[in-house]
Amino acid sequence: MSVYPEFQSADVPRETEPPKTKAKPTNNGDDSAVVWTPIAEEAARAASVLHPDESLLPRPTHRRVITVANQKGGVGKTTSTVNLAAALAIHGLKTLVIDLDPQGNASTALAVEHRSGTPSVYEVLIGEISIAEAAQVSPTSPNLFCVPATIDLAGAEIELVSMVARESRLKEALSPEALDAINPDYVFIDCPPSLGLLTVNAMVAAQEVLIPIQCEYYALEGLSQLLRNIELVQQHLNPDLGISTILLTMYDGRTKLADQVTSEVRGHFGDVALKTVIPRSVKVSEAPGFGQTVLTYDPGSRGSMSYLDAAKEIAIRGAKEEGA
Repeated sequence: MSVYPEFQSADVPRETEPPKTKAKPTNNGDDSAVVWTPIAEEAARAASVLHPDESLLPRPTHRRVITVANQKGGVGKTTSTVNLAAALAIHGLKTLVIDLDPQGNASTALAVEHRSGTPSVYEVLIGEISIAEAAQVSPTSPNLFCVPATIDLAGAEIELVSMVARESRLKEALSPEALDAINPDYVFIDCPPSLGLLTVNAMVAAQEVLIPIQCEYYALEGLSQLLRNIELVQQHLNPDLGISTILLTMYDGRTKLADQVTSEVRGHFGDVALKTVIPRSVKVSEAPGFGQTVLTYDPGSRGSMSYLDAAKEIAIRGAKEEGA
C-alpha cells in the first residue's frame, strides 16, 4: 500500500493535536477577557449533542433498513451501530436497532433487558412474536428502540436450517406492516462477526449495507469475501441490496498505517466512504460497560462528536438520495 501525499493533509482528527484555547470577551463592559478553556469547549459540545434544538436531522421520505456487517470481529461494528442509532434518535429520528448477534452487545450498550426468557429477536425469527412485541425503548432516547438478543439466539442458525424460506425469516418479520407498529425512520441490524445464516437473513431483509472498517491492515484482508457474499445475496436473494456506506473506525493519527488504510479504502470505494472517521477513543470503549452509548456517557468527547458527524452524513445522504 502506498501513501498518497494529497491525502496527508485531509481534515481527519488526530489524537496528537494540542488543545487550542481562545479568548472570548466578557459582557461586563470592561477590557478583561475570559479564557475559552478545553473544559468549557467540551461542555459546549456536550450541550449541543444532548440538546440539539435547531439541529434536528432530515427525515427520509422512505424507511431505511441498514445492515451493519463485517465478518471480522473487533472492527467497531456493534459500537458503530449503537452510536449511530443513538445520534439519529437524539436528533429527532425514530430509530430501531435489531441485535442479531448472540453475544448481545448492542442490547447491553442500549441498556435493554436481554436475559434468557426476555422476548427477543430469536422468537421473532421463529415466528412466535412480532417485531413490535419484542422491541424495547432504550433509556438513551424515547426515539430509540431495540430488539434484544438473548443466549437463545446462539442455536438459531441450526434451527433455521430446517425451516422453510430460512434466508427470509427476518425479512418477513420486518414487513412494512410489521414495522408500521413502531414506525421507525431507520432500522439498523447488527450482525454477528460471521457470514452465516443470521448475516444472510440480515442482508435479505435490508436495502443497504454499512461496512465498518478498522484502520489497520488486517481489516482489509477479509473484505473481499464479504463483498463476494453481498454479490451472491444480490444475485440470488435480494437484488435491491447495495453497499451504501463505508465507515472508517479506530483511526489513530499517530500512525502512517492509518493514513494508508484510509487512502486505500477511499480510493477503492470513492464517495461511499464517509468523510468522517471515528478516532480510537477510550471513552468509546468504556461506554458499553456503563450500559450507555458514548453520546450519553461522554457527549463532549471526540468519539461522540465523530459519531454524531457520521450520523449527520448518513442522514443528509439519505435525504438527498430520496429527494433525487
